[in-house]
Amino acid sequence: MMGKRKAGEVYEIDMCNGPLFSKIVIFAVPLMVSGVLQLLFNAADIIVVGRYAGSDSLAAVGSTSSLINLLVNVFIGLSVGANVLVAQYHGAQRQKDLEETVHTSMLLAISGGMFLIAVGMLLAAPLLEMMKTPANVLPLAVLYMRIFFIGMPATLVYNFGSAILRAVGDTRRPLYFLMTAGVINVILNLIFVIRFHMDVAGVALATVISQCISAVLIVQCLVRSHANYRLRFDRLKLNKGKLAAIAKIGLPAGMQGAVFSISNVLIQASVNSFGEIAVAGNTAAANIEGFVYTSMNAVYQTALSFTSQNFGAKKYQRMTKVLLYCLGLVTVVGIVLGGSTVVFGKQLVGIYSSDEQVIQYGIDRLRIIATVYFICGMMDTMVGGLRGVGCSLIPMFVSLTGACAFRVLWIFTVFAISPTLPTLYLSYPVSWTITFFAHIACYLVVRRKMARH
Repeated sequence: MMGKRKAGEVYEIDMCNGPLFSKIVIFAVPLMVSGVLQLLFNAADIIVVGRYAGSDSLAAVGSTSSLINLLVNVFIGLSVGANVLVAQYHGAQRQKDLEETVHTSMLLAISGGMFLIAVGMLLAAPLLEMMKTPANVLPLAVLYMRIFFIGMPATLVYNFGSAILRAVGDTRRPLYFLMTAGVINVILNLIFVIRFHMDVAGVALATVISQCISAVLIVQCLVRSHANYRLRFDRLKLNKGKLAAIAKIGLPAGMQGAVFSISNVLIQASVNSFGEIAVAGNTAAANIEGFVYTSMNAVYQTALSFTSQNFGAKKYQRMTKVLLYCLGLVTVVGIVLGGSTVVFGKQLVGIYSSDEQVIQYGIDRLRIIATVYFICGMMDTMVGGLRGVGCSLIPMFVSLTGACAFRVLWIFTVFAISPTLPTLYLSYPVSWTITFFAHIACYLVVRRKMARH
């Protein structure tokens, strides 16, 4: 491995040598826990407002999620580009390129966060109105979103910083940082909403503070590191070559996420047409599904990092094993966790609201989507295998066609003919299945091309 490791610095994983499956599991499990903790930021918001502020506040927080994802996903995609590039340079032992990528990535995170503050402040109200957010919910949703976006620089700094650590095999320290920030977030939620009656402003403010704490911790970790990915403030600079390389991989990933969010915004707008009770039930169920998704997404990130390092080290046969192990792991995770949310649906949705109608709407969604959620995980894992070799445009086009365009078409055809929530929800599993098989075909083509060289 590159660089000398100081005593006690044992956070990295050698992805290019030794037993594979055990290392994949050791890498993925902290990522799963980290993802769950990150979701707890939003879950704590939703649970606290649902219990102590009412259904309107619950719907207000929930109605912003797909819109927030739409605005943030381009930059989160760029962090994927940083992850792949750092992992490839680490595997290929290219010290100077790795250092330039780290500093370019962190400056990009800060700049992107400042840009998103302005976007959130200016566009929150018009975009939420465009989504047909119920009138009684709109002012609360706008307030929540504007405060939430103040924390965007911290959010991006944490995401880019943790992407750098993941690239070298360290998934434990980001977990520790999120555990700290997550506990503080929950405590502040309870204080701001119950003690000071700040409603959605309180939960948004608690989230911003916790995001800042996690960002400070990850920056401190990178600055104090003695490894080859150490962050030095005096070297923060946008290297044009590295920025272009990050964008080449990350922009397609980000654009894919953004367009996915557009299709989800259209679905959210369709859900909004059924009224605030349906929105509240949908919000609770979607939040529960998020815990399943983030666990599966950890396997996608594992496939991405392991593939990238082995690609950099030119260990192509090991890459194939990585993908097969990850597909098996994500299927098990999706079936077990997705099935559990269906079995315990009433109890889980009941955490978010005591309203029987809200609970029933949530259960209806879980039965259709969570049961087959593992297909979504398999689809994403294939994308990780493709992006790990630097192939980002192909999965973007496939995903946009197979999932996003299909869902939009579904809304204007099938849903228009049968305008019910079950019909709307069916667009998810159908689109996942189509896209998964398309990604398999693309991966086989890419691997054949690599075999010729």
